[in-house]
Amino acid sequence: MTTASGSASITGSSLPKWQLALAVGAPVALGLGYMYYKNSLKPVPRRRGGSKGGAGQENGTSKDVELSVDSDILPTTLSACESENEFKKVCSAQTPLEKATQYKNEGNNYFKSGKYDEAILSYNKAIETCPQENTMDLATFYQNRAAAYDQLRKYSAVKADCTKALELNPRYVKALQRRARALEHSNDLVSVLEDVTAACILEQFSNQSTLVMADRILKQLGRQHAKEHMANRKSVMPSKHFIKTYFSAFSKDPILSKLDEFKIAEPTTGYAKAKQTIREEKYDNVISYCTEEIEHPDFVPEACMEVYLLRATFYLLLGYHEDASADLAKIINSKSTSKELKVNALIKRASMYMQLEDPAKCFLDFEKAIEIDPKCGDIYHHRGQVNLLLEKINDAQDDFKKAVDLNPDFDIAFVQKCYTDYRHAVVSKDMNKVADVMTEFKRAFQKFPDCAECYTLYAQILCDTQDYAKADSYFAKAIERDPNNANIHVHRGLLHLQWNGNINKAIEYINKALILDDKCEFGYETLGTIEVQRGNLKEAIELFDKALALGRTEMELTHIFSLKDAAKTQLTVTERLGLSSLLEIPTPGN
Repeated sequence: MTTASGSASITGSSLPKWQLALAVGAPVALGLGYMYYKNSLKPVPRRRGGSKGGAGQENGTSKDVELSVDSDILPTTLSACESENEFKKVCSAQTPLEKATQYKNEGNNYFKSGKYDEAILSYNKAIETCPQENTMDLATFYQNRAAAYDQLRKYSAVKADCTKALELNPRYVKALQRRARALEHSNDLVSVLEDVTAACILEQFSNQSTLVMADRILKQLGRQHAKEHMANRKSVMPSKHFIKTYFSAFSKDPILSKLDEFKIAEPTTGYAKAKQTIREEKYDNVISYCTEEIEHPDFVPEACMEVYLLRATFYLLLGYHEDASADLAKIINSKSTSKELKVNALIKRASMYMQLEDPAKCFLDFEKAIEIDPKCGDIYHHRGQVNLLLEKINDAQDDFKKAVDLNPDFDIAFVQKCYTDYRHAVVSKDMNKVADVMTEFKRAFQKFPDCAECYTLYAQILCDTQDYAKADSYFAKAIERDPNNANIHVHRGLLHLQWNGNINKAIEYINKALILDDKCEFGYETLGTIEVQRGNLKEAIELFDKALALGRTEMELTHIFSLKDAAKTQLTVTERLGLSSLLEIPTPGN
């Protein structure tokens, strides 16, 4: 359930995104089949300096030159000879390849001394001297010259030399890594991601620094694509179940609590029509009817701020943040609005700021709401959700305790407090507190026997403790209480994937979720991630596109675009490397 605070509880997605990725066997960084492939392929030890075209890790500094340029144990250098004549005699007896290697050695010595211009001149001679048929050696010379250009920050030259090296040796990891870093300076993120993904694949996902770079680029690219998508997207109204669970995150919504008052058989005003459509769960027309009311000549804003609040709420549900902000501001800045409406508007604006990744403004609105009504439990409940999202467990725990103290009969806040207490106990490694939380959950079952959230959050805790059979039984109980909640079916599918690796069972549950709710973004996203692991990249991309069509916030879209970009890039790279799948990853050095 996505709450008004912008965080997701278990009926939506309580698992952090990285945990969800691991649950289906995908890596944090790439959304590829990292865990599976890392375990299925034997790790290969790497020499410190790598090999020709190999996967040696480097940092590109002259202090660790062997990690920046490729070296061989070579015969003779000018400095090793007693005289220049002796050097010339040695060189005259060498083959062209030996001469080229000699120049490369000389360049490496200059590189180690920080004499990068001199190193480039030596590498020039190596390239000119090397026979064209010795492609692997020639690739090394270009990559070494690129390393020198890199030190001089001549990134166009770095890119050109690495490209030449990769034309000669397409699986040259060091050249891929260096070109990726050079491309990053020109903000060509798509090309950067392709190169760093290729490096990850060829290194069998064993190089942490490459994985970290991939993760960083995916986030940047995902954010860039999300902004573009938000500017041009066609909004989709969330499903009926999503909207109902959204409103259920408030113990007493100031509009819905009065929904059944003054029913009119044939509503004539815009606001009356809007309330009628909500009763009938025909949400698509709510905004237009509210606008009709607001634009009516007899409309008096101060007398009916509920209309602005209702329209703002549905703007938020559609992801129209500017429109929502304008309506909410009218309520918050009004001198005659009731404190109930103002507090609700502030909570919803706080949630919007969190979705826009502006926690400072988010918490400021919560503080304003507390100043207006410090005894409103909803404020603390929603702020607790934000703190939980930000991993501020202690603050979240305090907020949920306050929410429950003020409103002990609000089932959602009560069970969220139980779950947060569990998170706190785990972080504190206090097994006595864990036992207390389990007891508190049993009290929740007795106090709120029909609350599906109680059973789903308890099932998640059982998943964390690897008590999968019992967790499955509690997901089943949750479904009994809320059979139309598609997200619970998705979580039950993930459980079977964690429990016994039963992909078919997982897909069965997720497909059932999508039948129940064809607007279940969580279902499409999760199924797409599973298809990535199975190697069905084209199918995964189609599923991610369906999830993107339903995304409402830039934060959500950034994550989904990261998954899609990872899948698209893997498809491009495996084709470029001549691999039909990751199972064909070559052993480095072969």
